[in-house]
Order: sequence, then C-alpha cells, then structure tokens
Amino acid sequence: MTSGRIIFLNGTSSSGKSSIARELLDILDDGVFFHMAVDGFNAMRSKRELGAEEFDAALRRTRMGFHRSIAAMAQVGNDIVVDHVLSEPWRLLDCLTVLRPEDVLFVGVHCPPDELARRELTRGDRPPGLAAHQYDLVHTHGDYDLECDTSAASPRECAQRIKEFFPHRPSPTAFTRLRRHYLAGCQEPLTA
Repeated sequence: MTSGRIIFLNGTSSSGKSSIARELLDILDDGVFFHMAVDGFNAMRSKRELGAEEFDAALRRTRMGFHRSIAAMAQVGNDIVVDHVLSEPWRLLDCLTVLRPEDVLFVGVHCPPDELARRELTRGDRPPGLAAHQYDLVHTHGDYDLECDTSAASPRECAQRIKEFFPHRPSPTAFTRLRRHYLAGCQEPLTA
C-alpha cells in the first residue's frame, strides 16, 4: 500500500491556514484529500473546567494524538492537508518522529503581526494577542519546502501555488532535513 501524501501548513493562529486548506480541498484533483486541523481535535475535548496542570497535560495528549492520527490516515493511503501551529519545539519533534518525512510538503504560512492582530479582532474567537505570542515561535526551525504570505496573496492564490509546487517536491524534503538535524541531537534551528 502506498502511503498518503501530506501537505503540512504551519503558521500562527489567524495566519490563514484553514482558509488555504479549504481552497486546497477545492482545487486538488489528483487524489482524495482530507483536511485535518488541530482546532478540530481541540473542539472534540469535553468542556469541563480543568486546572492549569491538568489542562496542559490534556493539550499535550491532544497534540500527540493529532500527530498520530495524521500518521495513521496517511499510512493507509489517505492524502492529508494538515493545519497546525508548531508553537512549541516538542510538537515539531513529535511530528518528525511519527510522520514519514519523504511524504510531507512542509509549508510555512506567514502574515505580518499587524494583520494578524486585525484578523484576531475581526474573528472574535481567539484570545487577543495569541498570534503575537506565537509569531516568533512557529517558524524558529528555519526550514520549509514552500512559504506563503497571506497578506500578499489570497487563500486561493496560496493554494494554487501549493498545488503547482506539490508535484515538484524537493528531495530531500524539509521534513527529511529537519529530522536529520534535530533527531541527530542538534537543538539549534536549521539555517538555510
């Protein structure tokens, strides 16, 4: 059985990942793609109040389960568009451990801080300042196969660019390079 392909969108909250993912599902025509979003996994959790320590542990388990769900879906041949926020180093390391790196197109989704703040305010469903807090964290690893700026291009234009690039994924992929770097014991960001 052939493993599924993964388009992995990483960026801050409100950067446009979900909008790009929806557009990708609309325009990708060489397979059956599923959109797997970390927000969707968070929404499945019970709503009861948790203490800070219990909440942090639940979030970590949620993220780990999300990563393994992506891997399981791809392992049986499903193509996936992942929508994630790699705002803690362990999240990337976990993904590098459980996902086949040669199957992943790693896409950095960027947006300037002032536009992120405007989008957060307009959305009203995110804590103010969440994207600003994540801004310096999500891209610290320093390596992507492709990058998009959603302040300069629409979600559809970003999706089209990803679609056109997808058949020409580099070898080794960014995930392969990052896996070699981080899992070989280096903790410093990779510089291109």
